[in-house]
Amino acid sequence: MNRLNGKVAIVTGAGRGIGAAIARAFAAEGAALVLAELDGASAEATAREIAQAQPGARTLAVPTDVTQATSVQAAVAAAERAFGPVDVLVNNAGINVFADPLTMTDDDWRRCFAVDLDGVWNGCRAVLPGMVERRAGSIVNIASTHAFQIIPGCFPYPVAKHGVIGLTRALGIEYAPKNVRVNAIAPGYIETQLTHDWWNAQPDPEAARRATLELPPMKRIGRPEEVAMTAVFLASDEAPFINASCITIDGGRTALHHE
Repeated sequence: MNRLNGKVAIVTGAGRGIGAAIARAFAAEGAALVLAELDGASAEATAREIAQAQPGARTLAVPTDVTQATSVQAAVAAAERAFGPVDVLVNNAGINVFADPLTMTDDDWRRCFAVDLDGVWNGCRAVLPGMVERRAGSIVNIASTHAFQIIPGCFPYPVAKHGVIGLTRALGIEYAPKNVRVNAIAPGYIETQLTHDWWNAQPDPEAARRATLELPPMKRIGRPEEVAMTAVFLASDEAPFINASCITIDGGRTALHHE
């Protein structure tokens, strides 16, 4: 549909799940795309899948560790060499770290924040100078409904995701005069491999799956493609006045009053 035609985009964590869905959607909409992924093999596989489905799509897989600022800067440089200045960044890479606060190790705390918050900042910091200079750009940060609803047993993940929302709003306001937009998406339950892994780790996987499907008012969970199309919208010229905002994709779950 060419909604991103002429734009150069980077998607972190693009090898699987929501990141891969965003990569596929961006390529389908005409973006030249860098898949920045710690697991280089999965990024290559997604790039091949895109090439098969969309002949002529411009993709480049770049092994990237979002916890390392130099690695993210190298991915941005690779994008610029291959396709030109970066118009869009999607900070999607993330990990789940769920622990008891009083028994959690320092390493778990640092690992959670290194990926889920520092990784987002590393991406923003790498693309912002060019976007500010050109007075154009869109950054989309993948947050979570954990950013505003606390579920017991999930510490410290929601702390990091609260930080992502704060970072999104602060940078969105800071660079609004330069026509650089920074927004977030907060997915709820989305059917990814991580979700299936969690179901399968429960004593009764089928019962866990049914219970999850009952939570949203729509009585289903989301699909990665539904998150991806919202990312396309925020990255496109269709959202020029949306800034420092967060769009929730959870089927109404967080709006539901619980007795």
